[in-house]
Amino acid sequence: MTTNARLNPEEMESIKLIVVDDHQIIRDGIRSMLAGQTGITIIGEASSGIELFKLLDQNLPDVILMDISLPGKSGIELARQIKAHAVTYKIQILFLSMFLQEEYIQQAIKAGASGYLPKNVTQQELTQAIKQLAEGKDYYADEISKIIFKSFLNKNRSPEADNRQKELSIRELDILRLVATGYNNQQIADQLFISIRTVETHKNHIMQKLELHSTADLIKYAIRHKLTEV
Repeated sequence: MTTNARLNPEEMESIKLIVVDDHQIIRDGIRSMLAGQTGITIIGEASSGIELFKLLDQNLPDVILMDISLPGKSGIELARQIKAHAVTYKIQILFLSMFLQEEYIQQAIKAGASGYLPKNVTQQELTQAIKQLAEGKDYYADEISKIIFKSFLNKNRSPEADNRQKELSIRELDILRLVATGYNNQQIADQLFISIRTVETHKNHIMQKLELHSTADLIKYAIRHKLTEV
């Protein structure tokens, strides 16, 4: 089933979202969760890749909220297709899945996903994730970050510290360790008694100094250089 309602001027200013899941009850639940949220408009629903691309031909969203398990092509395959047409489809992909095994998460990140949530996500976190992706940021639920952390614990470890690491301040190292441990921005801010905006600024500086591009890269870097422990 697809929907593509005509948008009023207020809706056009909000984040445009397409929901992709082959279960109507899940799509209905997501619509219900987001119904009272300002700034997010569901412009379409799809139960398969075929339906999704029909929607994309009509109206491009800012974010696609998608399951991994779909009839025909999987959500991961669809993400690869969308990212392969990055010039045409400037879209952020957020996975909402019951699959929490590391291989699924790794494949999703490699396919170009900018976020990953479990299906027991709260309304607040779902809204936060959608808004962060729309701003061009990554978002991984706490338990997803911890899985990423563990999956890279014994991989790609370097016995020598990267020289770029020396450019990091003590505060930046503290934040890098907390990110790798699975803390979200709010938890880091609470832990270090600073604002969320300051945390985001530090994370941006860390990524620039280390030439990294995402939270997942930060986690892998911290583990590889033994800056944190489980």
